[in-house]
Amino acid sequence: MASGWAQDGAVQEQIDSTIDDAVQRARHALGQGESALYCHECGEPIPEARRMALKGVKFCISCQNALDKQERDHAGYNRRGSKDSQLR
Repeated sequence: MASGWAQDGAVQEQIDSTIDDAVQRARHALGQGESALYCHECGEPIPEARRMALKGVKFCISCQNALDKQERDHAGYNRRGSKDSQLR
């Protein structure tokens, strides 16, 4: 049932869009190509086990954790489903 100016299924469309965005970000975050021997951030050697486990790894564990934390801190979701959340 639609309310106001919203069309039928608008809530489900918003949910689907949020999930699609998250899937695209996750796919983009997956490594591709050859792994680096040295961290692009600090220059320390990347352990062979990490290079073998993750395709296309470019950062050591410490630097990757710092980058992930920074990204999490700046990646907010507009869970209210406003039009603004669709504009990014």
